Amino acid sequence: MYKVKLYSAALIILGIMAMSSAQTIPTGSQVDEAKWIEILKSDASREAKSEACRFLAVYGTKASVPTLTNLLADEELSHMARYAMEPIPGPEVDTAFRDALTRLEGKPLVGVIGSVGVRRDAKAVPLLSKCVKHDDPLVSQAAARALGKIGNAPAAEALQSALGDAGGTQLLHVCEGLLRCAEHLYAMGDQKRAIAIYDQLRQIDTPHQVRSGAVHGAILARGKDGLILLQEYLQNEDYHLFSAAVQTAQEMSDPSVTGMLIGALNKLNADQKILVIWALGKRGDTSAVPSLLGLAKEGEKAVRRESIQTLPQIPDPSIIPILVTLLDDTDREIAQDAQESLCALPLPEVDMVIMKMFQGGKSDKQTKAMEIMIRRRMTQAIPSLFKAAEGNDAAVRPAAIRMIGELGSYEQLPSFLELLNKLNQSQDLNAIEQAIRVVCVDTQTRQSNIDQIVKAAEQAKPKQKVVLLRVLRALGGDKALQAVREAMKDADTEVSTTAFRSLCTWETPDAAQDLLNLAGTRSETSDRLAALRGYIRLIRDKGLSNRDKLTMCRRAAGLVERDDEKRLLLGALGTIQSPAAVTMILPYLDSQATRQEAVAACLNVSEELLKRQNAATLAGRLIEPLEEVVQVTEGDTANRARSLLQDARKKAGQ
Repeated sequence: MYKVKLYSAALIILGIMAMSSAQTIPTGSQVDEAKWIEILKSDASREAKSEACRFLAVYGTKASVPTLTNLLADEELSHMARYAMEPIPGPEVDTAFRDALTRLEGKPLVGVIGSVGVRRDAKAVPLLSKCVKHDDPLVSQAAARALGKIGNAPAAEALQSALGDAGGTQLLHVCEGLLRCAEHLYAMGDQKRAIAIYDQLRQIDTPHQVRSGAVHGAILARGKDGLILLQEYLQNEDYHLFSAAVQTAQEMSDPSVTGMLIGALNKLNADQKILVIWALGKRGDTSAVPSLLGLAKEGEKAVRRESIQTLPQIPDPSIIPILVTLLDDTDREIAQDAQESLCALPLPEVDMVIMKMFQGGKSDKQTKAMEIMIRRRMTQAIPSLFKAAEGNDAAVRPAAIRMIGELGSYEQLPSFLELLNKLNQSQDLNAIEQAIRVVCVDTQTRQSNIDQIVKAAEQAKPKQKVVLLRVLRALGGDKALQAVREAMKDADTEVSTTAFRSLCTWETPDAAQDLLNLAGTRSETSDRLAALRGYIRLIRDKGLSNRDKLTMCRRAAGLVERDDEKRLLLGALGTIQSPAAVTMILPYLDSQATRQEAVAACLNVSEELLKRQNAATLAGRLIEPLEEVVQVTEGDTANRARSLLQDARKKAGQ
């Protein structure tokens, strides 16, 4: 069965009535309707009366109708009165609204007309028929919409009568009303009258969206007989009407529609072809596949691209070979579209074809195959990828390793560790390092992963051991740290250097003592600085207490020598919320090289301490440092220091 729908979204006007109230509407047992009616009758504020209307919208009965009716002429409360009346069942509301149609003007009248449409009061059609011809365009437009919502035969006749005299915006609203009427009439079984309205609107000079909507309805309302009309409009030179026919075809289940669309293709320009291709995709009819494949192979580029992009909507195995061929198209956009469509095609045969492509041995084909594998999440390709990772093609090996990392999990770690021993090229080693990191991210298997890597590192050759040490640094933990410590003693310089660098960039404070020792014992200045910087960086760890951070800062202070190291230490001190941190910062105010960082650190710590609940007990210890800061700064920084100093004095009772 064909179902009529309004075609043009431009014709549909959605009225939204938003209720905004901070109060909660009580249950029915709590409601005293008379109480709210009395509020409406009283001299209460507009807000109070609006609130009463909100309650009556939920709990009101016919007893509320007379009082609410009296508010319909009030421009400030008319909206809320109608809001309350519309949900009340019974003829009393309809009678009140019809009476209001005869006596109101302006905005209140427009509002009541809208409410009549909401309630679909068929008895109001004669009154609305007069309103359609009202001098006020807002009134006439509202009446046209209301008649459309009522949608019966008299409403349609009233709108058809007004059609000849309507113009401009009013014509659009009358046509909208008629389209709604046609839809209602068809739904009620009056197919003949609905078709007559659609035919009238598509044949007269109306806005293109109206004619498009009428074409849409005229075709669907005719059922099987609409195929003839569809065929006619598929040949129409007016793009809007042609477009309406194509989109209507999308909604028709008759298989012959696909043939009509295909038959029209040869006579169309590129834009029209694209629209038909889109509709064929939405229909999902496999009989369209040969035509789409033909369009995908040659012709205008825009048409080819639309055809390729549409093919996944009609999953048929015959599509696959053409898409594979198009992967090598000289036009990069065409080739990319083919790849995207292969990735999207929901057929298991695609995976089989991609596996064959990968196993064909040519690196360019293998690279394309791997890109599709990852997009389709082809985990079944992992064994073949491992084979390629051991192969002779230097371009394919690292790509295959990365693909395994993307597709695999911790289950591939043993195979990765075995593969690592067979690799020597730097690009392969870098790829496997990243892949191992990816498959080891699962926190539930983290310790097991570390155990396997530590064991493998103990037996690995230097190049492979370097890779595993970097992975252990990324994973962290006690066992990983111990392995890195041991590796620093390795006879191979590259291994020991990697272990040292891993320690200097360790992420957690459990490496702090190691770094402090190294900072004090390393003979090379660069090594000593790297260890010291790594140590100071760990002071910022959020898991450390202020006391621990201060202890680490004191230890670091005995080792810092260069200005950049001092500035690094001041940055760490600036994160410690303790008066002792301020005390440690003060000496650095004396040097021009560290003054800026010292001032910033002192102000940051002071500001945080003065926000605390116990600020009164801390403020006294901040006054002298802040006075020193004021003396050595200027501008905005000095103003900030003075403000904090004033706050400290106030909280200290000075």
